[in-house]
Amino acid sequence: MRALKAEKTAVKNSLGQWARLRNPFRVAFNFMMIQASRYAPSLRMKRWLLRATGMKVGGGAAVGLMAMFDIFYPELIELGEDCIIGYNATILAHEFVPGELRIGKTNIGRGAMVGANATVLAGVEVGDGAVVSAATFVNADVPAGARVWGNPMRGAGE
Repeated sequence: MRALKAEKTAVKNSLGQWARLRNPFRVAFNFMMIQASRYAPSLRMKRWLLRATGMKVGGGAAVGLMAMFDIFYPELIELGEDCIIGYNATILAHEFVPGELRIGKTNIGRGAMVGANATVLAGVEVGDGAVVSAATFVNADVPAGARVWGNPMRGAGE
């Protein structure tokens, strides 16, 4: 897992401070683009909408219906060429925790797959060609070519 940058907040409820930490107009724009991408019927249109938020989206990346991306820091998410993001998967680049905000770059590698209803946390790298099974909670890096599943996440050979 890549190091997360932690920013202390003045109060314990860091989520309550989001408007001070990020421009509300930018967050609203990101929300609209990401929400539109969730329903867009065309993969090309989905890629265009996600790129409009600052997200790096490789050619041929396929994003399934209802996939959700971080609205606060989409510019910290990278989808590699020909990767697949499954139905209702969630890809994050931030964590609001008591007293701080943690942010980190999240990378889904070339040809990797994140299955339906999986959640990838901030700062995680899913390596090239890796496969994340449906409903997996990804809280640590996944090596290139690995197959992981479950909550807690585990992989072949464990």
